[in-house]
Formats: sequence, C-alpha cells, structure tokens
Amino acid sequence: MKVLFADSAHPSLKDKLQVFGFQCDEPDLGREVVKSLLPNYDAVVIRSRFKFDREMLDAAAGSVRCIARVGAGMENIDVQYAQSLGIKCLSAPEGNRDAVAEHALAMLLALMNNLCRADREVRNGLWIREGNRGYELNGKTVGIIGLGNNGAAFARVLSGFNCRVLAFDPYLESHPNHPAMLHDMQTLFDECDVVSLHVPLNEETLYLANSDWFKRFAKPIWLINTARGKCLRTADLIKALESGNVLGAALDVLEFESLSFENADTAPPEFQWLTKSDKVVLSPHIAGWTNESNVKMATILAARIIEVLSA
Repeated sequence: MKVLFADSAHPSLKDKLQVFGFQCDEPDLGREVVKSLLPNYDAVVIRSRFKFDREMLDAAAGSVRCIARVGAGMENIDVQYAQSLGIKCLSAPEGNRDAVAEHALAMLLALMNNLCRADREVRNGLWIREGNRGYELNGKTVGIIGLGNNGAAFARVLSGFNCRVLAFDPYLESHPNHPAMLHDMQTLFDECDVVSLHVPLNEETLYLANSDWFKRFAKPIWLINTARGKCLRTADLIKALESGNVLGAALDVLEFESLSFENADTAPPEFQWLTKSDKVVLSPHIAGWTNESNVKMATILAARIIEVLSA
C-alpha cells in the first residue's frame, strides 16, 4: 500500500503507517504534479494546501481508497462526490477538540478581563485599574452553536465556571453527555450573554453571523469564533461592535484567510479595524494547533487509514 503525503503532518503519522508496511512518500510538489501522481497511490494525506474538487477526485478515482485530512473541517474536499467514487474521507476531529475548547476559553477570559489591553498598558508604563475593570464568567449564560466534538469539549471546560450553558444543533435530537443542554435557537437569542461558534463551513453556515443575526439577541453578547472565518461577516460584526449589540469578539479565524489558512489573503479596511480595536482579541487560526493535538490527530488518522487499507 502506498500513501501520498500531499501536505505536512506530524512525523508519527508516517511512522505508524510504515510499521504496517505502507510506503509513505512526501513530495513537496504543486497541485498539478500531485494530481498526476494520484493514480499511483492508495491513500492521500492532506491538510488545507490543496482543494480536492471534482478534477482532483477524478484523477484519484479507481486507485485512491481514502483521503485523510489532518484536522476537523472537510470544506476543502468535495465529500459527496468523493463518496460517489468510492473514496472514503477521513478526519480527526477528536484530536484537536480539547485544544480548541481551551483556546476558546482563554480568548473569552482575556476578552472579558481586558487582559490584552492591560498587558500592553503595563508594558508601556501605564497602571490603569478602573479602566480595565472586567466581567466574571460566573453566572453568565453561554450559548454554543454546534454541539459536535469541539462544541461539546467547550461545554466541558465551562463546567467549572458556574455558568449556564445552552446549545443549538439542528442535527442533534439529544446528546448523551449533555442531555439538558440542547435548545432551539430562539432560546439562545433570548438568554445568552456569550455565544461561541463551533460549526463547519457549508451553505447553511456561510455568513451565519450577520447583521440580522446580531440584532436578534435580546442582550449585548460576547462572541467567540474558533470555527471558520466565513461563518461570520466581518463588516456586520464591526457594526454590531460599534452599536453595542456585541460587547467584544474573540476571533481565532478570519473571513480573509487564504485557502491554506497560513495567512490572510488581503488586509481590507475591516481587518485593519479589528487589529486596532480593544474590543477584539485575535489569534492566527491556532485554536487546535497545540503540540498535543498534533500527535493525537496523527494517531487517530493512522488508525483510520490502516482500517480502510486493511479491509
């Protein structure tokens, strides 16, 4: 069995596959060359460097049995078309869920307690206490949109903060670990102080958070987005921050990211506004990017690739 590494992965993924006798090749090549190589391989490992659209999948058809993405989101793979060709699409959302949950919590606490601004001020010789008076998470109502791996993990890390946690997920009728948490979206609109997005990017969630959505909340909210940048329309978020409908935003992902998530494609005025605002905490799509999650995702994917190729 031959596995093509079309993108980077933790070395342990390759090591585990080689123990089972699989040949693992890691060419640092462009899209067209990778496409030409696909008929020679049984599996492909990717992150987000390439989009596996119909053209790439047609090249893989008949030889590639699975595409394994190191991560959770699958938006760079036409999953439905791949499945129609008999290609299994694998991911490892369990591998980085704890990292995402902890990062979301860290960003929220930094936001509510003005930690980024206070740190900058102290470093510049300013000792401003009253201007940095924060808010406690204790007693707040937190809404989680999407109760999959990441959303459920975020609910777990919130359990020690004495806050009420509500969740909306239209694809779940119940959740074994959070049976009383699921509510309709109107309940979240009516009651939430904090809202955190944990949804995949698809037609339903593209620009889910927009002007009309922000206006439906009964109270001003803090917003967290560790999902995908285009689940949120940045221009509408800025209007909500300026109007007070949103008190602050913690954004690990941005609308302006490149396909590979390695940089922002452009620096439009909206991005510049975010970088200058004390109401916003930013990080460069690293919520699931811990040393531990890197190993866990490799371990999970190795097992899933081995299972498919050994069948």
